[in-house]
Amino acid sequence: MKSRDSLIRLKRFQVDEKRRQLSQIETMIAEFERMISDLEDQIVAEQNRVGIHDITHFAYPTFAKAAIGRRENLRVSIKDLEDKLEQARDELSGAVEDLKKIELIEERDQARERAEKDEVEQAALDEMAARRHAFGR
Repeated sequence: MKSRDSLIRLKRFQVDEKRRQLSQIETMIAEFERMISDLEDQIVAEQNRVGIHDITHFAYPTFAKAAIGRRENLRVSIKDLEDKLEQARDELSGAVEDLKKIELIEERDQARERAEKDEVEQAALDEMAARRHAFGR
């Protein structure tokens, strides 16, 4: 039983770890999306300040070009993180399934042990009743 207890603790730790990883990825995606929003605001502000909105114009602001590049890099990073997020969800699902299987086995074994204990107790009670009945005659 101790080895199964250790296995259950290990599986619970793995489930918790997968949940933490999932949460970290979600947080990173949200942060990158916020950064994209900030960059978009900065791009528009720079374009309005200079008065040039055409990216191909020779005098288009260098800052805006760089911000557009950073924005696109963040979008690529978000796409990569979304792929990792899907993988992390699958891994979490698998870890939860493994944990449930082991917990069900443990519950089944405990129920069997309780039933065996109840049978022994019932047999002892039956024997005591039979003795009383035999002495009572």
